[in-house]
Amino acid sequence: MAALELTSDSLNEQQLLMLRLLKTPLPESSFNQIRQLAVKLLAKQMDEKTENWEIQNNVTEKEYDQLSKQHFRSNSKKS
Repeated sequence: MAALELTSDSLNEQQLLMLRLLKTPLPESSFNQIRQLAVKLLAKQMDEKTENWEIQNNVTEKEYDQLSKQHFRSNSKKS
């Protein structure tokens, strides 16, 4: 993976702190563990946001089930 030229102008404080933390290369297994943890955290956050959106918009499992049985063009308008 090619490294990009990054400046402190283009990164937020958290990103800069993470770069400083990882300044010294890690063993590949440790790096992979950190990546997996980051992906799990982001997936959890996405699940929470989706769940909140479903609650706010009263989306139910029944609606997902109905959508899964429809053709993807069934609700589109014809030109």
